[in-house]
Amino acid sequence: MAYFDELKRSMEWLSSQSDTIFIGQAVSFPGTAMSNTLKDVQEDKKIELPVFEDTQMGMSLGMALAGIRVVSIFPRWNFLLCATNQLVSHVDKYPTITSGVVSPGLIIRTGVGSERPLFPGHQHVGNMSEAFRLMLTNVDIIELHEPEDVYPAYQHAYQRTDGKSTLLVEFGDYYSEK
Repeated sequence: MAYFDELKRSMEWLSSQSDTIFIGQAVSFPGTAMSNTLKDVQEDKKIELPVFEDTQMGMSLGMALAGIRVVSIFPRWNFLLCATNQLVSHVDKYPTITSGVVSPGLIIRTGVGSERPLFPGHQHVGNMSEAFRLMLTNVDIIELHEPEDVYPAYQHAYQRTDGKSTLLVEFGDYYSEK
């Protein structure tokens, strides 16, 4: 299957789980390449948010602590940078702070912006995976390079039993190239 189709299939599978919710920018309305992967997700599973990434990550953590399986969507790494405080200081540290008693188990979705056919500017195309691997100890970062990696990675993020949160990194150029 194609990369985009696998993303769409993954989002539909996640939405079929009774405890999932999708939050972020352009989840209910078009605006990013990721929006189209959510077209067939039920509206009552989506919470559209303004551009306030730090608050979004804090909301995601709070909802996860209340037992909701949150898929928190940041269309590009450059947006996720604005949520670094919550991600590094809270989401990542909860398992350590609570000696493993509380683990949020968030699914965080982000992407490296596409460069083809039009270069959108340097502020939209960075891949910060390596830098964040150095900062995060209880959040796994999975880069999705091949279509066959997509669905199993999202299933793993949802089904994991260790309580770890998973940050899945998509590549915008692959939406139409693979």
